[in-house]
Amino acid sequence: MTERTCPLDVLILAAGQGTRMKSKLPKVLHPVAGRPMVAWAVKAAQELGARRIVVVTGHGAEKVEAALQQPGLVFARQEQQRGTGDAFLSGAGALEQPDADILVLYGDTPLLRPETLHDLLADHRERGSAMTVLTGELPDATGYGRIVRDASGNVERIVEQKDASDSEKKIGEFNSGVYVFDSQAPELARRIGNDNASGEYYLTDLLGLYRDSGKPVRAFKLADTDEVLGANDRAGLAELENIMRARINAGHLKNGVSIPAPDSVYIEDSVTIGRDVTIEPGVILRGQTRIADEVTVGAYSVVTDSVLETGVNVKPHSVLEGAQVGSGSDVGPFARLRPGTVLGEGVHIGNFVETKNARLDAGVKAGHLAYLGDVTIGQETNVGAGTIVANFDGVNKHQSTVGAGVFIGSNSTIIAPRSVGDAAFIAAGSAVHDDVPEGAMAVARGKQRNIEGWSRRYWGGLKEKVAVKLPWLAGWLEQNKGQ
Repeated sequence: MTERTCPLDVLILAAGQGTRMKSKLPKVLHPVAGRPMVAWAVKAAQELGARRIVVVTGHGAEKVEAALQQPGLVFARQEQQRGTGDAFLSGAGALEQPDADILVLYGDTPLLRPETLHDLLADHRERGSAMTVLTGELPDATGYGRIVRDASGNVERIVEQKDASDSEKKIGEFNSGVYVFDSQAPELARRIGNDNASGEYYLTDLLGLYRDSGKPVRAFKLADTDEVLGANDRAGLAELENIMRARINAGHLKNGVSIPAPDSVYIEDSVTIGRDVTIEPGVILRGQTRIADEVTVGAYSVVTDSVLETGVNVKPHSVLEGAQVGSGSDVGPFARLRPGTVLGEGVHIGNFVETKNARLDAGVKAGHLAYLGDVTIGQETNVGAGTIVANFDGVNKHQSTVGAGVFIGSNSTIIAPRSVGDAAFIAAGSAVHDDVPEGAMAVARGKQRNIEGWSRRYWGGLKEKVAVKLPWLAGWLEQNKGQ
């Protein structure tokens, strides 16, 4: 049979309230692996090459539309929640021309793979179906509408659980609620009635209307029924999250990434990872993170919207957000790279070092306990332990520049805005409040004075307090009282 060729329009039904979520957030905006549930349906429709994608909104419409706002996406409001048939008609009214196949998806079923939908659409067109129902099979399909087929194997009717006979309840094939219709669907849908106990308009009634018009209704059966799982509450949401996380991690394992404990690792689908990368237990990778080949991300590190070039080693318990890390650099453990951080090649950022809007050129080393904010640091500079770039004056942030080959001694403070020239030397403990010329040494600290016998005279006058709260000092004073 020749495959029917025509455009594809997609309607995504996302108007429900989801009261069992017990949340102010509309149900379809609850995230799974970093995307709102409804955004997964939009992504799948885009990957199918849909001509027009219409999202039908209702409860929390403003929030849903704001979250999804992007070129080529159209929204239609279902002003009253009067069933899936009414939601379909609300969306169909936003279609430009009645010449396309129409795929109906839902905003709370994020696990449907684009590959499955492609196969569903191909089957619908190759067999010349007017309506195709996406179905699955379970040993016990309790709660689902059952698929009743005729002698030819076509779908004769969909029987809801409450209406099913004992024999029909034994049927394992169920209705997923996902359909492909031919272009006649909007016209037929206007004939759907609401003469039922709920007073709602059911999209499943289109099946009977198609059959009455002599057109075939067929089923396409899923291989993996998990794909049509939805989430009605937080437990269901967690189940979807676990399945999606396992799916994403399996893809990376297949592509040459080592994940020794995949059950403990969270990777959003927007993250790209090269080969021979090791992701240790407890790692979280989010957003537009890009990881090149031969990178190690240490245990319990969190990396968001960051770029890690070849051979980077992120040591355990580090947090990176909006950072770029050059090849061969190492970060951590317990380091924090904040937005605007750019590290060149072979940079060393050690434990408890924090950077923000900082550019560190190749070979810079900051090994311990430093804060580097709003600063550019030249190649091969050494930043001593406890160094602070004091970039905030209480009102404004200021930028500082440190040249190449500079040595900054431990526990120094550079009070922005400052310029430190190449090959300069800053003595430990200095509070640098003037620019430092190239090749100069800056010493900015008070001269040390030793006051002999101070402890004995001061604490000796507070004998009672010392005896109660500092017994070790009381003992020292007793031993040294004659000196």
